[in-house]
Amino acid sequence: MVDAARLKWSWGEVAGYGDQVPLFFYSTLFLEHPETREMFPISMAAQRDRLVTALGRIVSDVDNVDELVPFLQQLGRDHRKFAVLDGHYPAVGSALLATLEHFLGGDWTPDLAADWEAAYGIVAQVMSEAANDSAKESPAWWEAEVVAHERRTIDLAVLRVAPHERLAYVPGQSLTIEHPNRPRMWRQYSPANAPREDGTIDFHVRMADAGQVSPALVELTQPGDTLCIGPPMGTGLCLPDTPPRHVLMLAGGTGLAPLKAIAEQIAADYDGRQVYLYWGARHHRDLYDLPALRDFAGRHDWFHIVPSVAEGEQTQTVHKGNPVGIALRQARWLECDVFVCGPPGMVATSVSALAHAGVPERQIHREEFNGTGEEAPA
Repeated sequence: MVDAARLKWSWGEVAGYGDQVPLFFYSTLFLEHPETREMFPISMAAQRDRLVTALGRIVSDVDNVDELVPFLQQLGRDHRKFAVLDGHYPAVGSALLATLEHFLGGDWTPDLAADWEAAYGIVAQVMSEAANDSAKESPAWWEAEVVAHERRTIDLAVLRVAPHERLAYVPGQSLTIEHPNRPRMWRQYSPANAPREDGTIDFHVRMADAGQVSPALVELTQPGDTLCIGPPMGTGLCLPDTPPRHVLMLAGGTGLAPLKAIAEQIAADYDGRQVYLYWGARHHRDLYDLPALRDFAGRHDWFHIVPSVAEGEQTQTVHKGNPVGIALRQARWLECDVFVCGPPGMVATSVSALAHAGVPERQIHREEFNGTGEEAPA
């Protein structure tokens, strides 16, 4: 029986050493198992936080099976695109135990070592089984041709890609993209459209500060290029399987993308609900998709678009302020499903304001992402 409290305590002690922990772990892993180095990007700068974040999540939920198992299964499925094989798990486990022993020193006891070995064995088994099951149903990634690339602002582009094989996803989910100039680095993006007959997918890409993948997608990508697309992940933003309620959508920046896809999903099988999209940007020029949204609203009288800007003048058609503040001034939304997507600060502020206004937590839908969204194997 694994002692969950002892695992949490020991990880808290080790995590206190900060960047030294992933540095020691990866140095040990690559020295003892050099064949694993090729699974990681050339630059490991962004990789350090990913290891600590993933381990912290696993340890914090070690005694909460209902939360931990789905997380590990998704982690296992997603690691297929890094060419992680069953044989790699022992190497990672050996490096992890060596890291823990190094930083815990005299506190590293045989009992604690047995706890960590057992816990890691369970983690590896769940991830490996999920990956193997997934391999029976779908490829590890899809190749997709860029068929359109439109620069909307200096730092934002809208891409349309055509996967060589059909890629099934649900509006609100995210996919990961690898650019050929950024090998073994993946970044999460949500499709901006519901699945189409021709299989094409739109992505809204803004260059992220210190990002690697997004600048390549915005500045280097051209029609005819081939990208790799990882499998769909996440269900937090998907339409719930409940009787239909009216919908409030709160979007910040390119957080518009999955909400636009959900609106198209509703349009394809309209069930009578009203949809109100409050979309905020910093400046008027950043409302990059407003003509398309207004065209959609003109064709669907149940869809209502309320754009806003944080800076710049209010006009007859564009409000001044943030989406959640404007929405809560206009209605109560207690009987609606609410979807929130945007920068982490915007999401946190919106969820807090909605809860304070009395919107039930079960009706607030959002997706949790870690860090910048850029990935390599943890």
